[in-house]
Amino acid sequence: MNTLKLSNEIQLNELDALIDHAFGEDLGEVGDLTTLSTISADSVGTGYLNLKEDGVIAGLPVFQRVLQKVDPKVAVSFSVEDGDSLICGTKLGQVQGSMRSILIGERTALNFLQRLSGIATQTRCYVEAVKGTDVKILDTRKTTPHYRNLEKYAVRQGGGENHRMGLYDMVLIKDNHIEICGGITQAVQKCLSYLTEKKLTCKIEVETRTLEEVGEALSLPVHRIMLDNMDQATMHRAVGMIDGRVEVEASGNITLESVAEVAKTGVDFISVGALTHSVRALDISLEVVTSQRL
Repeated sequence: MNTLKLSNEIQLNELDALIDHAFGEDLGEVGDLTTLSTISADSVGTGYLNLKEDGVIAGLPVFQRVLQKVDPKVAVSFSVEDGDSLICGTKLGQVQGSMRSILIGERTALNFLQRLSGIATQTRCYVEAVKGTDVKILDTRKTTPHYRNLEKYAVRQGGGENHRMGLYDMVLIKDNHIEICGGITQAVQKCLSYLTEKKLTCKIEVETRTLEEVGEALSLPVHRIMLDNMDQATMHRAVGMIDGRVEVEASGNITLESVAEVAKTGVDFISVGALTHSVRALDISLEVVTSQRL
């Protein structure tokens, strides 16, 4: 296995670097003092991965990779798949092997799995809230540094879609760019000139806060207009003005309670930073049920 099919085909060495860093901060120079002092080297057994609340699973390949980096002889198997929506009490899988290895890797493996599953679960809630519409739920760049590929993978497992992966694959002209350039038109013109000069092709999105700004953006060769922090009545009017000529994205303080009403305005996309920046980890545990010595 050279890659795990996560976001943008995350390379195994990229994932391993994250795992190694996580182990470094957990084990320090001397390792797991508790496990090494209490569990004999020849102790083996089985543990079950238990879901302790309803949710959507994401990160099982990462969980497996963590434990097998501790000890390649640890056997990990799953009875579910990433993207599955499951109920509390479901046994997700089992691990078998050295008790020392399992306990040393347990917390790091669960930290990855719980956070990614929390993101997938949160995303699924937003996707379900707009069910019956054509609106797509997007993530943002408000991700944990170095963990973006993993977290955007989790969004996809929850049924959402990824916005731009970084600053390199799409132009998004926001309020600060507009302020510095002296207006939307000036900012777009500068982007067009730069892309032409560098022989680059990508979509251009412009953030707007008023109907006047929407009208200005519509007069320019942009691909998507973002309606930022507009009330729903203004969004309705903006969508009517745009009338399908470009894609429309709603953004700004959109919550699970408000997302369905925002979807009714007729926008194509709703971006939600909360999918990744303020998610709660899903409650998952690893319970050892048998142990013996070789």
